[in-house]
Amino acid sequence: MKVGYFVPCYVDMLAPQAAISSYELLRKLGLDVHYIERATCCGLPLTDMGYGKKSCKIERNLIENLIGYDYIVIPSGICTDQMRNELTDIEQTPEVKHIRETSHDLVEFLHDVIQVKELPWAKFPHKVGLHNGCHSLRSLMQARPSELMIPDFSKTADLLNLVEGLEVTYATRRDECCGFGGTFSIWDESCSGQMGLDKVNDYVRNGIEYVTSADFSCLLHQSCVARKHNLPVKMYYISEILNGDAS
Repeated sequence: MKVGYFVPCYVDMLAPQAAISSYELLRKLGLDVHYIERATCCGLPLTDMGYGKKSCKIERNLIENLIGYDYIVIPSGICTDQMRNELTDIEQTPEVKHIRETSHDLVEFLHDVIQVKELPWAKFPHKVGLHNGCHSLRSLMQARPSELMIPDFSKTADLLNLVEGLEVTYATRRDECCGFGGTFSIWDESCSGQMGLDKVNDYVRNGIEYVTSADFSCLLHQSCVARKHNLPVKMYYISEILNGDAS
């Protein structure tokens, strides 16, 4: 199995430790992992604003650098959603179809594809709040959205439960958007900021000092809010915990 490891631009620039932890975790699990150095933006910001046609040039350039892998692993739920569900304005060549079908968020890949059952190196003796981002929750179905009357499940919680000493917990309004929303946080920053503050205050009321997610974009937003308001909540991308890097 040849795995292409695609690090989204915002993770590369703002969360290098999340990218490194994810890469090291995949290597620990014995996989043939290839870091895709020439990968570019997936086009999400343009798609997010409704400019699907304008994102085509970016998407075509990206596809050229993703050819030749059995799977593409992406440490970001929002970018995985873009790759799988939104690359629809470019020609659907066999290469494009293969990349869309085999692109997986880290959680999906670990849980569904290689079906990890143990992480003997991972220890984190703390209560950890789990935030399932909107894209990961409803587009990738990593957990049961609370509005659906279906059996409960959570792929993210399943993986976290493999970590020695870790207790998974949630905010009271567990599925509520944190307010990041991509470009929404730019063009409606007041509303976005208040939503982030509501979310972080929910953690504090529940005594949650550590929070994790499969979407670092959400953690980035929430951690900035927590720092601004001096709230005692620390954020870790999920691979930092699963790889044993969180402390």
